[in-house]
Amino acid sequence: MNSLKTQTASTHPQTISFDIYTGMRLWSADDRSKIETIFSDYPYFSVHKITSDVITKDQSAQMLEQLSVHVIDQIIRNGQEAHIQGDVLFLGKVHEGGKLLVSGNIYVLGDVKGIIQAGAPDFEDKMIIGDVHNAQQVRIGEQFEILDDTKRKMNSGTVIYVNDLHVLDYGNVEDLKQINPKFFNQIGGVING
Repeated sequence: MNSLKTQTASTHPQTISFDIYTGMRLWSADDRSKIETIFSDYPYFSVHKITSDVITKDQSAQMLEQLSVHVIDQIIRNGQEAHIQGDVLFLGKVHEGGKLLVSGNIYVLGDVKGIIQAGAPDFEDKMIIGDVHNAQQVRIGEQFEILDDTKRKMNSGTVIYVNDLHVLDYGNVEDLKQINPKFFNQIGGVING
C-alpha cells in the first residue's frame, strides 16, 4: 500500500476506489471497519464495495420465505391488514375494509369482500387466481381496479394479471401458459432454467 501510495502521489494524485472480493468468506461488520481503518491512513485510496459469494442466514431465510406458498385460513376484518411474503393459498375471509397484501401470487379459495393485492408493493409480474367478484378492489403491484366499476364475470378459474400495456387484465386458468409462461418455470420453490 505504501509503495502504491508513493507511486500514485507522484504520477496522478487522484482518489482510487477498490472493490474487495472475499470469495466464500462473509466479513462481519468488525472486519469491514478494520479494512476501512487501514484505508483511512491513505488519503488517495477508498473502499468502493466489499462483495462475496455467500449470504447471511437472514438473507437465506428471507429468500426461502419469498419462495414458499403459505396457506392462510384467517379472517381479516374491517381496518385490519395482513402482510405476507411469498405466495399465498387463501382459504379465509377478507371483510369489507380489510386488506390482504401479499408479495407473491394469491390463490383464492376463500371469500374476499375487501382489498386484495398480489405483488406488494410493486411487483407487476404476479397474479391473483380465483373468484374475487365480491372484492372492493384488486391490486397487482401498483395497478388497481375497483370492482364495483366493472361488471366482469368471475369464477374460481379467473386469473387477474398485469398485461403488456401495464393494465389489469382478466383471463382463465386454462390460458395461464399464455398469460404468464414464466409461471411454469417455478417448480417446488426452485426456479427451473
